Amino acid sequence: MQGYYRQPLNTNKLLRNIFLGNNVLSRLILINTIIFLLTAVVHLITWLSGIPEHANLTILGSYLALPSGLSQLASRPWTLFTYMFLHEGFLHWLFNMIMLYFGGVLFTEYLSQRKLLMTYLFGGLAGAVFFVLAFNVFPVFAPMRQDAVALGASASILAIIVAISTYVPDYTVQLFLLGKVKLKWIAVAFVLLDILSIPSNNPGGHIAHLGGALWGFVWALSLRRGNDFLRIFDGIKMPEIDPKRRKYRKFDTSRSASGHPITDEEYNRKRAASQAEIDKILDKISKSGYSSLTKAEKELLFKSSNKS
Repeated sequence: MQGYYRQPLNTNKLLRNIFLGNNVLSRLILINTIIFLLTAVVHLITWLSGIPEHANLTILGSYLALPSGLSQLASRPWTLFTYMFLHEGFLHWLFNMIMLYFGGVLFTEYLSQRKLLMTYLFGGLAGAVFFVLAFNVFPVFAPMRQDAVALGASASILAIIVAISTYVPDYTVQLFLLGKVKLKWIAVAFVLLDILSIPSNNPGGHIAHLGGALWGFVWALSLRRGNDFLRIFDGIKMPEIDPKRRKYRKFDTSRSASGHPITDEEYNRKRAASQAEIDKILDKISKSGYSSLTKAEKELLFKSSNKS
């Protein structure tokens, strides 16, 4: 017989794991946080000094945000990437980091740290392309084209959420008030909400989100079919996931001959062996597609997803 127990929550340890963990997810959150704090400090200094700023951006932020005008973009091409680490306020940063953390944790249950980084960057880049194209193609945006900017990690985050939802669409999560919901329906809800919100006061942001979502969907669908077109980046070395980050640990309620529960060492050996099997299955999916799995491999993958 097997069960789970929740370790006591240690806030300091949790925050260290989120911001300083030895993994890509923590690095992304840390970079976003550092840039947010830097722009906040710059804003305070310029405000105290009476220096005029853009209506919604600090002096630093105006050089990191993505402009919709082609001439401005040509003079600041780095903003295609820097915008996805920039946030205009505390709540904007906080909500995005919460979504990035939970989306990233789900993502790395099945896919690698390298793929998480590539999905974040290319999802954000796809969002940037959608934003710039929309503001230079649709006449409704012509009056605001020279002043509009995009910023925030939302396109990258939605790329991550849609990608993992496409890769394991039937993975179930427990949502407050809603109960158990499959990932694919969460992704659909996010995408529909962005589509319906385009005529709002933030059309550029919602259009950028859709660009990230499309990237995540196309890439993950291709990956499921055995064609990972991001394989060219496999040579990039990435830090391993910190195993201490997990909140739950598995234990065996059966007793040993001495009457004691299973030891941590035994548990870790069993978990490592199980994870090795899952990794082999995921590699097989990456090379040959989900349909290449045997019935036993599919069952093992399904059981693993339900335990996560």
